[in-house]
This record gives sequence, structure tokens and C-alpha cells, in this order.
Amino acid sequence: MKVVVLGAGVIGVTSAWYLAKAGCDVTVIERQQGPGLETSFANAGQVSPGYASPWAAPGIPLKALKWLFTEHSPLIVRPRADPAMLVWLTQMLRNCTPARYATNKARMVRIAEYSRGCLQALRAETGIAYDERSQGTLQLFRTQEQLDMVATDVAVLKHYGVAHELLAHAECVAAEPGLAYARHKVVGGLRLPYDETGDCFKFTGNLAALAATAGVTFRYGIDVRGIDASGGKVTGVRTSDGKVKADAVVVALGSFSPHVLKPLGLNVPVYPVKGYSITVDVTDPAAAPVSTVLDESYKVAITRLGDRIRVGGMAEVSGYRLRLHPERKGTLSLVLHDLFPRGGDPAGAQLWSGLRPMTPDSTPIVGRTRVDNLYINTGHGTLGWTMACGSGRAIADIVTGKTPDIDVADLSLARYG
Repeated sequence: MKVVVLGAGVIGVTSAWYLAKAGCDVTVIERQQGPGLETSFANAGQVSPGYASPWAAPGIPLKALKWLFTEHSPLIVRPRADPAMLVWLTQMLRNCTPARYATNKARMVRIAEYSRGCLQALRAETGIAYDERSQGTLQLFRTQEQLDMVATDVAVLKHYGVAHELLAHAECVAAEPGLAYARHKVVGGLRLPYDETGDCFKFTGNLAALAATAGVTFRYGIDVRGIDASGGKVTGVRTSDGKVKADAVVVALGSFSPHVLKPLGLNVPVYPVKGYSITVDVTDPAAAPVSTVLDESYKVAITRLGDRIRVGGMAEVSGYRLRLHPERKGTLSLVLHDLFPRGGDPAGAQLWSGLRPMTPDSTPIVGRTRVDNLYINTGHGTLGWTMACGSGRAIADIVTGKTPDIDVADLSLARYG
């Protein structure tokens, strides 16, 4: 079977890898000059299945109103004359109920936990390296209210058998010794001891190289112009370098997936939510993070990547604009200096931004469409790196007619009606 994968971010490359392992003849089409050069390039670096939680949650509408008047707000909305933005925001607000939050979190944890196992198996099989560490994630709470609110998440973790530890402030410092310089700012934490970290860009590039060795063809610097279909079936993909015939097409274009699917009558509720990051060199290894620390107050992740520290987070709803706002660097630098003042110097860090493909329920869209041989693997939001291997393995099984190892019935586009 000849399968064309659109997109060479971490989702597209993992999809291509597992499709090739399943015996497919795979071609990947990517507009950039290499793999992982957009949203996968400088994300927060965390592989955190246990932290898989919907952005749409009870209390978020009220918090969002308060954040509008906060200098270092984790959420920024820049209104535009964009109907898609309005529709997406409305749909997201509808998911901010306890019942929908529980449903969506359960879906997210299911695919994320499956992905953890897939990543570990892939690493054991190939020996792939990407500045990986397996030393857990610590969600840090600065207030007692934040600590009290974690009960719902803990219930889901217990249901799925995800290892976790509720820590007092002294135990947080024991887990992350670099926090000793900020111990008075910590009330407690939720530690997920089996979560991992790693450089998503390095992983994507190294896996693309392995996939190429396995027979996958990568065509870089080529724009996707559209998908051709006839009689309810895809026949090929139109590109800036001509038409590519296909027996099946997997759309893994992140935030741009709706653009190529809409002409086929498929309305995909994915909208870009911009995130920012900075990367700094470690100045004092003993005072730097051991793994990933998630600051619940600022929604910022601080991750150790070898001899570097990646600081990433925030959510900016502003359409497809990649403009860098200098004040976002100020927020990221503030959080790093506040928690790890001697770990790294953000003075010379470069600010980066990427467009996360978000669904209104925060759950990715993985599965078939009503067009028989057209498939979608997108909408992973802030957890693309966390869910990549599981999503790639699942979509390969679906395309080749196998039954995936997990229930994927509620992950497809069909759940939106």
C-alpha cells in the first residue's frame, strides 16, 4: 500500500515510521527543508502522560477573565475578525464542565499512557538518542488552593494506574534539589515519577533518518496544494512539485490540517494556540532542574535537556501569526529565575514560538474520515511530543486494517458529529 503522509513534524514522522514498519510504501511531504522545523522545533521538552489534562476545565472561564488583567498571564487572547477563532473559543467554553473535563482527560490519559510504552519500545529497538531523561515530572503548586484542586486529576491517575506522589514542599525540594533556593515559594507538588523528558527536535530528526533507512521517502521544500478525491476516495495529493498518487493519505499538518481538509467537506475543529519558549545553557548543574518542573501558577514548564534548560509555555490565541512578543520572554525568564535562580542565565536566550494544533476538547483527532482512504492525525495541542508514538502507532494500525491496542473509537473526527 502506497501511503502519503502530509507533514514531517513529530506526529508525521512517527506516523511514517510505524506505517513503514507495517509494510507500507511511505512518502512524507513537508514544506520545510527538514523534519521538525515548526512546532516540534523548540517545545517544552516534556513527555508527560500523567500530566495530560484538558485546557478546557471547570473554572477556566473565570480564570481567563482574571488573566486578562495579569501582567504575566498564561493565556493571551488577541481578538481578530476570524469566524474560526470565535467558533473554536465557543466550543472550548462548552467543554469547561466537570463531566466533559472528566471524559476528555480520560481520553487524553489513555492515548498518552499508550504512547509512553510505544516510545520506550521504540527506544529499546533502535537506540535512538535525543537528550532523553527518565526522572519524572513535578507539577509545582504555589498556593494551597492549587494543591486542593488536584484531587480530580489524582482520581483519574488512580483509575488508570498511573504512578504519582503528592509531595509536601520539603519533598519537592528533595525531588528537585535546585528548588532549595525557592523553597519558601512552594506549597507542594504532584510528582509523576515515570514521566520523561527529551529534545523533540532531535528525536524527530533522528527518527526521520531511521525511517529513511527503512525505506520512507521524504520530500522536503514542497507545498501541499490540495487533496484530490473521486467517488468518495482519495486519488492523490497536489503539490508544488506535481501530483503524488496514493492509496491512502494521512494528514498530519498540525494547525494547518483544516486548510487541506475543508475543500473535501471535512470541518476539523483545530485552531492554532501559540506557545513560546527560551533555551539557556546550564550555569550550575546542582542548581538546575533534574527533569521537568511545571509551574501551575504561570503554566510554564522548565525542562533539563542535557546541558541546556528549556523554558516553555503560555497560550496565545491570535490566529496563525508567528510574531514574537518580547514580553513573553520576560515571563519565561521570570519563572526560571524565580525557581532556579542559579541554574541558568536567560539573558542571552533566544525567544521562539510555535503553533500548537488545539481541539476544543484538547483531545487529538486520530483516525479515519468519511472518505475511505483519508486519515487524520492532528490536534494534539501541547502534548504532541507526549502522544506522538502512540498516535503514530494507532494510525498505522487503522490504515493497515489492524485493531489498535487501545480503544480509538472516540478519537476520530466522528466525535464532533
